[in-house]
Amino acid sequence: MAIACGVDFGTSNSTVGWIGHETAGPGSALLPLEEGKATLPSVVFFNAEDEEVSYGRAALAGYLAGYEGRLMRSLKSLLGTSLIDGQTEVAGRALPFRMLLAQFIGEVKRRAEESSGRGFTSAVFGRPVYFIDDNPDADRLAEDTLAEVARSVGFRHVAFQYEPIAAAFDYESQISREELVLICDIGGGTSDFSLVRLSPDRALRAERRDDILATGGVHIGGTDFDKYLSLDAAMPLLGYKSLLKNNSEIPSSYYFNLATWHTINQAYTRKAMAQLDDLVRDAREPDKMRTLQALIEDRAGHWLAMKMEEGKIALSGAATAELELDRLSPPHTVHLQRALFEAATGHLVGACEQSVHKLLQDAGIGAEAVDTVFFTGGSSGVPMLRERLGALVPKARKVEGDLFGSIGAGLALDAVRKFG
Repeated sequence: MAIACGVDFGTSNSTVGWIGHETAGPGSALLPLEEGKATLPSVVFFNAEDEEVSYGRAALAGYLAGYEGRLMRSLKSLLGTSLIDGQTEVAGRALPFRMLLAQFIGEVKRRAEESSGRGFTSAVFGRPVYFIDDNPDADRLAEDTLAEVARSVGFRHVAFQYEPIAAAFDYESQISREELVLICDIGGGTSDFSLVRLSPDRALRAERRDDILATGGVHIGGTDFDKYLSLDAAMPLLGYKSLLKNNSEIPSSYYFNLATWHTINQAYTRKAMAQLDDLVRDAREPDKMRTLQALIEDRAGHWLAMKMEEGKIALSGAATAELELDRLSPPHTVHLQRALFEAATGHLVGACEQSVHKLLQDAGIGAEAVDTVFFTGGSSGVPMLRERLGALVPKARKVEGDLFGSIGAGLALDAVRKFG
């Protein structure tokens, strides 16, 4: 049995992989973390009524049931930003964001230990190729912060592995010959890419640095697709891009905060709500502003963000979809079209394409030499993103991994190499 585990602390979901004595076959390295499922949504809910803290699906259920409290999601997005040294108000108390991260990762560790029946003091954590784009100091700070948090909850020995490399290790365990593989890991907060030589023989090597031809990535993920769908389809109902009586636009900060998972709570501050009162009086379309005001007073920002995520997922399987926004006042039905969604998010896909194109250039590899494109990460299901990335290497076969489990399983394999 491995003495260490692999922890995939994700923007949207988290998993823990461990090579135990019962492990056999793809996916079985993942430990059940909630209701027998391997994924634990990266969500914390502070229930003000019952004075309880819940995590994952239970946290989402408590929030959607209408209990008073504070929901926190996309915690990983705080790493490397100035927000990490800030705090949020929970039940009248100031809670530092670092402590919030420690609570969640500590809970992940506790559940993994309960599931495996053993304690873990060593772990390999996954990390994106870039926590923060074009800022090496912030990127280093993000990794250091995550390491400090991990140690504070009892992981004495902490190592890191790039998430797309971990996904490559998982795919490698399933192949029978050597392949040159482009790993496309499209997660909730980042899109990471790696070009790696994989084979059963290479898998036996302790050091794999020479097999990694290039890595790259951008700070774009599924939550960004949710954000731009929200700005395009929902926020105009709340007054986005509407005018004040002096012909200036309503400040966009309200809408961007509500459309971005880790800044939703900023819309609930007393200052923001007081400023909104003035805007309602000065708006040309006050009814829309009152709808925004009611949403904020109801603290329904996370509900709206979840509806946008629901709409994105629906458009991954159909050209059109209807979204019932029944908590708006008045309620609305939004008719979503994939074509409009693609127009709103085309710049995100373009940035991912540029990252892959640069990756191939850095490796000095022609597109025709790539044997396989391996897609993983929950957001790799966005059709336009998958199609356009696949088109960059047209001769390569396209393989879909476990969208939520490949990284955790690969980290478990890497934990064996690093810690035994």
